[in-house]
Amino acid sequence: MLHWADELANEIIRRNPDKEEYTCAAGISPSGSIHIGNFRDVATSFFVVSALRRMGKKARLLFSWDEFDRLRKVPKNVEKIAADYEKYIGMPYTDVPNPFDDNLKTYAEHFEKEFENAVSAFGIDMVFKHQTELYRSGVYVEHTITALKKRKEIFDILDSFRTQDATADERDKYYPVNIYCPKCKKDTTKIISLFDDCTMAEYECKCGHRDVFNFTKDFNCKLSWKVDWPMRWLYEGVDFEPGGKDHASPNGSYQTSRIISEKIFGYKAPLFQGYEFIGIKGVAGKMSGSSGLNLTPEVLLKIYQPEVILWLYAKTDPLRAFDFCFDDGILRQYFEFDKQYTEYLAGNADELTTAVMQNCIISKEKISTVPMGLLVQLGSIVDFNIDFITVLFDKISMNYPKEEIEKRLPLAKYWVEKCAPEMKNTLRKGRNWDIYDTLNDEEKEDIKTLFEYLSKDDYTLDDLNKELYEIVKAHFTDTPDKKILKTKQAKFFSNVYQLLIDKTAGPRLYLFLFAVKKSDYLPLLDFSHPKTEAEDTVVEEVIETKTEKEFGEPDPVEEFKDPVDFGIFERMDLRVCKILKCSEIRKSQNCYKLTLFDGIGERVIVSGIKAYYTPEELIGKKAAVFVNLEPKRITGVTSNGMILASTNNASGCKVVFIDDEVPEGTKLG
Repeated sequence: MLHWADELANEIIRRNPDKEEYTCAAGISPSGSIHIGNFRDVATSFFVVSALRRMGKKARLLFSWDEFDRLRKVPKNVEKIAADYEKYIGMPYTDVPNPFDDNLKTYAEHFEKEFENAVSAFGIDMVFKHQTELYRSGVYVEHTITALKKRKEIFDILDSFRTQDATADERDKYYPVNIYCPKCKKDTTKIISLFDDCTMAEYECKCGHRDVFNFTKDFNCKLSWKVDWPMRWLYEGVDFEPGGKDHASPNGSYQTSRIISEKIFGYKAPLFQGYEFIGIKGVAGKMSGSSGLNLTPEVLLKIYQPEVILWLYAKTDPLRAFDFCFDDGILRQYFEFDKQYTEYLAGNADELTTAVMQNCIISKEKISTVPMGLLVQLGSIVDFNIDFITVLFDKISMNYPKEEIEKRLPLAKYWVEKCAPEMKNTLRKGRNWDIYDTLNDEEKEDIKTLFEYLSKDDYTLDDLNKELYEIVKAHFTDTPDKKILKTKQAKFFSNVYQLLIDKTAGPRLYLFLFAVKKSDYLPLLDFSHPKTEAEDTVVEEVIETKTEKEFGEPDPVEEFKDPVDFGIFERMDLRVCKILKCSEIRKSQNCYKLTLFDGIGERVIVSGIKAYYTPEELIGKKAAVFVNLEPKRITGVTSNGMILASTNNASGCKVVFIDDEVPEGTKLG
């Protein structure tokens, strides 16, 4: 089975078999910090370039900084430090001053360097092109004039994708170019008239400036997006370029630009691959909101090795979504990556896994596969000290080189502290009498037996593992019922965890007890002497209360609507659905993409509840959903239903949640 990147590479070669060098393109506007979803643009082209090179072809990855685009809105992180930046809206990003104190000159340069520094960790070789430099150097003059000469043909192409009919006046006044005003530096200009040879135009700006623009000498102008894109395909000789799935829709940018490319510029449009957007699972929303961190590649590299990030992109078909996990799902991802990488090194991987791994390997240096789960479980006990954790690993005969442990340990530490503090395992300061007093005589005897066994020094790791199960078995005179034995053993393990780390579960117990310094935890299992005065002291626990939002007076109660026929109500299908995922939607300030289980399968709906709930407040909950509502495109996503909620000035928006005992798919009404 061929990897998807190999299939695309084969198609590129088939289209143009004799080309000396193939160009795969990607491009992003530095409107703010580059989100991890945008990185799929780069990763997709990178894998195709890699596939072409493995086939013996010369290929380059071209990355265009669309920095000559206008500033459309001020991001929140900029707004916090520069409240007056709305005055720059309409100016190209490269003319907007840098609001950050980092010695870079422009707004564009700040966000470009932020992204480029992060991407360098992936070992991706890219040819960077800066559109401001290219436009203002005059290299696009010929193509700009061509677009002006064929402006009515371009209008007709654009109009063919519109649902409303255009007027003759609109067609006459259409110009596929935006002029940046030399006075206010904004694109708030309007062409009044165009000379017959299309080399000059009279224009006026909202700021009051009026002049004649000479397209052969004045280069401070930019073609509109759907014309600019195909123009650059021609200029750079692009063979392949991916884009968000919205671009690939029947009325999307690619379909329009493809026709403009062929009919206006005489260039066959490159092979295009749409891609699904990336989901975020876990507390990422909380990280972004409370700490001010944006979900950029730089942030991801604090918890993911670069090879694992590339692996997630490479193993997933572009038209399939996947999640970056800020919850414990990340441990499963590391486990799966390590398993496939080990198979690949041993030569046991299948063709598809081999191709995926070839796309992930950045250098000849061996990738660290120290178990991330174990680093998380044991690391917190020794405060992630590299020397101590190395000793722990040696004690349990996991002889990983120190330099390999060092690669993953900071990632484990950051994830635990920032994303999953509840997973931090810390030994209690004293014996847990509250738990011990709830145990029955048999369970207390088991704790005593464990303490006495651990007080010895003549056991191996395997001996300890076996003993943990034998302790419970000792209470049975005959062969125990497997189900009863399993229940009692689970309770024993839970008791030990609670006595040691105040949790009902934790790291693999035999590894934990063998690795951690015995003198640190053994006193916590010794209940042979009474409570001390310190242990008898009750410490009041300060509980942080969640800050509630303030609301106003209730809205006036609206008049009830006219009665409807009962048949109308019967046609409405309201079901109980469980929220499986909650994902951000690119460029949407108000909506989440929710993936639900409706009792039969998964369905996606879009809901405008982003201002009222964080993802973690929704995931796992059951809600009332109108499932047979006509599908509708909302913020670029097809919504298959509507989650029921109430909205009132006195309460804000409240989703209608259903008791967890009610099965998914249950009808309401």
